[in-house]
Amino acid sequence: MNTAHFHLMVNHLPLVGVLIGLFVLAFGVFFKKEDIIRTATGIFIFSSLMSAAAFLSGEEAEEVVEDMQGVSETMIHIHEESAELFLIMTTILGIGAILVLILSFTQARYKTICNYCLLILSVITLVISFNTGNSGGQIRHSEIRSENQVIHLNDDDDN
Repeated sequence: MNTAHFHLMVNHLPLVGVLIGLFVLAFGVFFKKEDIIRTATGIFIFSSLMSAAAFLSGEEAEEVVEDMQGVSETMIHIHEESAELFLIMTTILGIGAILVLILSFTQARYKTICNYCLLILSVITLVISFNTGNSGGQIRHSEIRSENQVIHLNDDDDN
C-alpha cells in the first residue's frame, strides 16, 4: 500500500464522520439525551483525528499522482486549499466536541447553548467537507468535473 492508497482509505472517514455526527447530535439535542450527545462528540473527535491523518497523508499522495496523465496541478492546489480549511474546521469541531463532552458531565449553565453552537459548527464543517471531497474527487475523476475545469485542465497540460 502506498501513501496515495492510504490517503484514499482515510480521507472518507472525516467526511462521513461529520455527517453522521451531525445527525446524532441533532437527535440528541432535539430529544435532550446526554448519552446521545456524548456519542456525537466522540464521532466528532474521531473525525477530527482522521482529518489530520488524511491531511498529513495528502502531501505524499500528491507526489504519487502529480505526474499521472490527466492530473492537474491546479486541481491538486484547489483541493489542498480546501483540505487546509477542512482541517482547521474539524480541529475546531473536535475541540468544541471535547468542551461539550466535559460540559455534559456537569450542571453547567451554558450547556444547552454550547450544544447548539456545536450543531451549527458541525453544519458549517459539513458544507466545507463537501467542497473538500468534491475537489479531491475531481483530481482523478474527470466525470465529475465541469466543462470549464476540463478546459482549464487542458491548459495545464500545455505547460
